[in-house]
Amino acid sequence: MGRVMLCSARQTVSLAAVAALVLTGALGVVPATSQASPTTGPAAGPDLRLGAPDGEDVRSATVPLGRGLLHASRAGARTEPLSTTTYSMVGFTWRGAEPDIAVRTRADGGWSHWRQVHPLTDGQAADGKEASTLVWVDRSEGVQVRTNGQTARALDLVLIDPGVLPGDTAAGEVDRTGSATALPRTSSRIATSAPSPDLHTRKEWGADPTWRNGTPRYNSTLKQVHVHHTATGNGYSRADVPGILRGMYRYHTQTLGWFDIGYNFLVDRFGRAWVGRSGGANRLVRGAHTLGFNNTSVGIALIGNLENRAPWPDAVTGVVKLAAWKLDTYGRDAVGSVRVTSTGSDKYPDGTKVRLPVIDGHRDTNDTACPGRAYGKLPEIRKRAQWRIDHW
Repeated sequence: MGRVMLCSARQTVSLAAVAALVLTGALGVVPATSQASPTTGPAAGPDLRLGAPDGEDVRSATVPLGRGLLHASRAGARTEPLSTTTYSMVGFTWRGAEPDIAVRTRADGGWSHWRQVHPLTDGQAADGKEASTLVWVDRSEGVQVRTNGQTARALDLVLIDPGVLPGDTAAGEVDRTGSATALPRTSSRIATSAPSPDLHTRKEWGADPTWRNGTPRYNSTLKQVHVHHTATGNGYSRADVPGILRGMYRYHTQTLGWFDIGYNFLVDRFGRAWVGRSGGANRLVRGAHTLGFNNTSVGIALIGNLENRAPWPDAVTGVVKLAAWKLDTYGRDAVGSVRVTSTGSDKYPDGTKVRLPVIDGHRDTNDTACPGRAYGKLPEIRKRAQWRIDHW
């Protein structure tokens, strides 16, 4: 007998066969066919259905990939190709050793190449499970999963459809200089010369405040800016960005049990800056982006996967503007280094004092490749941010 926790409903359901169900994220359990096939007829319906509580636009499904769905293969294990209702983001959670996971998706009748899914190094889920990054795959209607080597315990597949909100259409338009929805540039508690970039608000990307499970925490000082990439995917449009942020927010809060989205700010490939974590863009909100080093820093994430490509020039400019504004507000230079104390990461144990660049990459503090090829742009980012601090 399998046991599956419906977190959103806060109830537990016993199942005779894990392979024969899908958790919708709403208040029910929807049966799925036990032998999924890419040629499943329309009359049979999709193998996996996403759902949402009443009144919510973001739909999701959490699917336990136990023995019933994962079958042994030559190199590890894999599922059959599974049909789904529409989704555009995929992630995984598990217990124990890190699994080697790859996923492929189906859209318009064709299957994508296999895509490696990387572990999330920003911290565990609230229930102690490990998690992957959340991957943006555009609108898809099928999924297949494979693992190499030993399969992790309690491996769950998470599918998210962020939906489309009225504001997403406006986000698809070319930005207006001095947008009425941008946050004011001069409301910080300390006078600054480097101006804030136009910030797209949480309201603009459709953050549901009821998903938060606590209140913001604040840092007493700012010593660093940590640069990340979200590893989500690159082919998104302007109008896709609010949905990508909603999906990340849903994953961080409802799947991982975090208080809010982990990053303080995010920059899309078009150079637009978005407010991430709640609590006030002009304040020192403590994020959940750089394990062991969140208590004296701000986290800025480039929306995309930069493992195999350089960051977009407009996105680099967006990071420069954000970093200069936050650092100058609190009297910091963008160049040089600073001595900080780790509160515990996989690279620096709790209490370790280390000297790091004021603007660094995630890999400087944790065992990760993040921020991909944006790491090579950090000297330019530091130099340009310092110029803004010195000349504005």
